[in-house]
This record gives sequence, C-alpha cells and structure tokens, in this order.
Amino acid sequence: MKRPLLVAALVAALAGGSASAHAQGKSGGKSKSTTAQVEGHSAPNQQPATAPTPTAPAGEQALGSVNLTKPVKADGMVLPAGTYQVRLTAQAAAPDAKGESQGLERWVEFLQHGKVRGREVVTIVPKSEIKSIQKDAPPAPNSSKVQLLKGGQYVRLWINKGGNHYLVHFPTA
Repeated sequence: MKRPLLVAALVAALAGGSASAHAQGKSGGKSKSTTAQVEGHSAPNQQPATAPTPTAPAGEQALGSVNLTKPVKADGMVLPAGTYQVRLTAQAAAPDAKGESQGLERWVEFLQHGKVRGREVVTIVPKSEIKSIQKDAPPAPNSSKVQLLKGGQYVRLWINKGGNHYLVHFPTA
C-alpha cells in the first residue's frame, strides 16, 4: 500500500520539477517571439538532391594489370600470387543484390599469358559516389592498389579506370 503512494509522489515531484524548469527556460529573459523562433522552423529543411542513376560500361573492357602479393580465393578457387591482366566481362553477377543499380555487379577475369586463371565478382562504383562509400584515398586514375584487410584475412583490389572504381574483395587462401 505504501509503495504505490511513494511511486505516485515521486512521479508527481519529477513531473512538477521538469515543468518548472521548462517554464523557467522559456521565461528566462527571452520574449515569447524569440523562443518560438528558436524552437520552430520557418521553412522545411532542404533535402539532398537525388543522384542520377549510375551507369556502368557495357561489354568487356580491359581494366589493367595488377600484382597480387598473396594467394587469394577467387570464385572458390585459389588464385596464386602473381601479376594478372584484369578484364571486366559483360556477365552480370547473379542473383541481383537488393537495392543495387542494374549492371554494377559483374564478373572480372584474371588472365596470365592469355589464359583465364580465375574470376571474381566486382562492384562498380561511379566516381560521383565513391566518396560516400569509401574513406581511403582512391588509386590515381588508370591505376590500381591492392590492400590487405581485416588482420590479413581479406584482400581488396581497387581499380580506378575511366571514371569508375572497380572493387574486388577476396578472402586470402
């Protein structure tokens, strides 16, 4: 019986204290019109512009030469360390990732001496969007960089070619 009364008294005291503090804050030397201008908005907040639909290059395209310093797994197969020519294929990755723009998930092939040694899915990121998803400095135009990630468990290949960025993520072998 005493407990509900104590709880009710505590709630009433807290409600009365916050109401008086709120009232003091409003009348603390400010006029009503100044307080209303600070608390409300005179116009709606400006919304960010929507980005245009990103586009990816059509068909096959040579992306350049890369040197993988560690063996990695590409499409479930071991791709030994070495220098490879990277070629973007026209084949889209399937199944489509939810929310992805059409054609921005494709396959790349890794070639040595004209023969395909492995392939992996690449994510194509238009130049206009790279700053919103990546914090690292991108490679210079028409170049690439290979980075070891997550305590040596993953490797990222990042290619900057023709205004697009191509990101391939591999687990180490």
